[in-house]
Amino acid sequence: MTSLVVRSKLMANGFNSSILSSHISKQYSRQYHNSRAAKLVFSEFGDPVEVVQKENENIVEPKEKEVLLKVLAAPVNPVDINIIQGKYPIKPHFPVVPGIEGVAEVVKVGTEVSDLNEGDHVVPLEGDLGLWRTHLTVAEDKLLKVPKSLDLVQAATLTINPCTAYRILKDYTDLKPGDTVIQNGANSACGQNVIQICHSWGIKTVNIVRSRPNFEELKEFLTGLGATYILTEDELRSTDIFKSGQVEKPKLALDCVGGNSALAILRHLQNSSPMVTYGGMSRDPVPVPTSALIFKDIQVCGFRITDWIKNNEKSDNRFTMFKELISMMANNELKGPAHELVGFSNYKYALKNTLTFKGMIGRKFILEFDK
Repeated sequence: MTSLVVRSKLMANGFNSSILSSHISKQYSRQYHNSRAAKLVFSEFGDPVEVVQKENENIVEPKEKEVLLKVLAAPVNPVDINIIQGKYPIKPHFPVVPGIEGVAEVVKVGTEVSDLNEGDHVVPLEGDLGLWRTHLTVAEDKLLKVPKSLDLVQAATLTINPCTAYRILKDYTDLKPGDTVIQNGANSACGQNVIQICHSWGIKTVNIVRSRPNFEELKEFLTGLGATYILTEDELRSTDIFKSGQVEKPKLALDCVGGNSALAILRHLQNSSPMVTYGGMSRDPVPVPTSALIFKDIQVCGFRITDWIKNNEKSDNRFTMFKELISMMANNELKGPAHELVGFSNYKYALKNTLTFKGMIGRKFILEFDK
């Protein structure tokens, strides 16, 4: 029963306005207290399809500075998969509810909550809240309010890949309009964000992907996001776009693959330029020639967004970043990744396909909790 219907019926039966709000509040308190929620949880490492189970739980009433959330959507990220498999360097304490990012609606607020209201949309400021669940009660200061005008995919995927792309483009060299960035894994969710942010900033991108049957389709998709050049790994070995002057040598290389793919993009860098490794999809080490270090002064760096967040949890830089990214989304300069929405009850499909395709499918699976 909606609050409007409750209010109408109470007033029709003679309730005065001074006790009306209290009555409604108590009714909703009983409603949530007696309601059941559901979550995905694992208590041992292994194959996500096997070890992740769906369980019911009670909804927890929010304390003074807490809010009760209804989760709307949460993506299945490679990091989530690695954590469940036990392959992530940091091991959680069991039992664990996965889900490092997502978007939720505020359905109830504690008595001392000041900046959030019922109906607001929020995203997590911390990655350990566990958003693969229908409801969650959490402290207000662990959440960031986002415009309800953002679509579910944009909001649900805001806190990891767009932030990673933004930081690795901002923090390692001084990029200016007309400069060039080269990246591998360009069809990944982060790669798609790199393309769009660079396009918005007037920076050219050389985007490397693995060979695949639908390469022309992928090329058309990435070009639509603003990619300047799209090459397969084989094409990169023989390209003359840098020697011919079609595009300047890159001032920044971004690596999420490792192995020979990392070496291939490193070789095209300008002298005294950085390569930032933020992923290792190939699981191969990054080979760096001695000559690149001594004669070209190439800097090889690593980046992890969770470490950056720990060091900048309440910094102005962090909230300036969110403001700019949300503005780009609102202006349609930054779209959500290619994706497939999957109903919560069908979560094994999302896990299985994320495992099976390993980035080749070119879309992110996102759990949708209203279905």
